[in-house]
Amino acid sequence: MTGFAPDVPPADEITAPWWEATREHRLVLQTCPECTRVQHPPRALCVHCGSDEPGWSTSQGRGVVDSFTVVHRAPRPDLAVPYVIARVRLAEGVVLLTRLQEREPDDWRIDDPVRVAWAGLADGRALPVFVPDVFVPDAPPPHETEKGS
Repeated sequence: MTGFAPDVPPADEITAPWWEATREHRLVLQTCPECTRVQHPPRALCVHCGSDEPGWSTSQGRGVVDSFTVVHRAPRPDLAVPYVIARVRLAEGVVLLTRLQEREPDDWRIDDPVRVAWAGLADGRALPVFVPDVFVPDAPPPHETEKGS
């Protein structure tokens, strides 16, 4: 990914499991053992019922574009433009703010099906990005996600 070197926060006691999973290119979400709701980003408490012991589950890594914008003016001189920032609504119901790739920026549409890919970071972690997917209702989750370029 040319020109994509984001500054990301260090892992802390709440986000460490999420960051560790990204090293394996696994997208995980916090899942509450009390109310079974899923949440993202990771938090110390379940935002639905207040449980202080949220667990983790592996996401299917599939969703749809909920909203997006094409960035034409880079916030830093080292970022190549144009690029697409989007809200992706995962099959599990949570929304991730992410980048869309592998399609021209003007070719994206709301409700386009997407799947997770990965943008590697210098420290071995990775960021989930999303690429076009063929939506198959009730399809089983993929066993592996592809590595983003």
